[in-house]
Amino acid sequence: MPSVVIEVRREYSTEQEIAIIDAVQSALVQHFQIPEKDKHIRFFAHLPHRFACPPHQDQPEFYTQISIDAFAGRSVDAKRNLYQGIVNNLEVLGIPPKYVTIIIRDIPLENWGIRGGQAACDVALGFKVDV
Repeated sequence: MPSVVIEVRREYSTEQEIAIIDAVQSALVQHFQIPEKDKHIRFFAHLPHRFACPPHQDQPEFYTQISIDAFAGRSVDAKRNLYQGIVNNLEVLGIPPKYVTIIIRDIPLENWGIRGGQAACDVALGFKVDV
């Protein structure tokens, strides 16, 4: 049940925003093996002056930062595959891979309160975390 924030420096149409969200979700389902219906993604479009990015970029309007808070336990290979899956999915939508930054924060299960205030470590999740 990763919690994801996608931040961009330009406006997209509603359809484009949904496609970006779905592109990230699809990569999470494939590479972190989460259930398809387990979707916790927020999308924020910032005014460019409120979202600084590296100055050397020739198309800074495409800069996209994706922050993923996830249960700890995924392998480095699963993370590598996720990074590649996300950038590949976004490239199809016109976002060049070199403008995408992905940050994963691994959070121990006991630090997630879910399903009515239970610690995630006390709940049968229904999917594997150690992929």
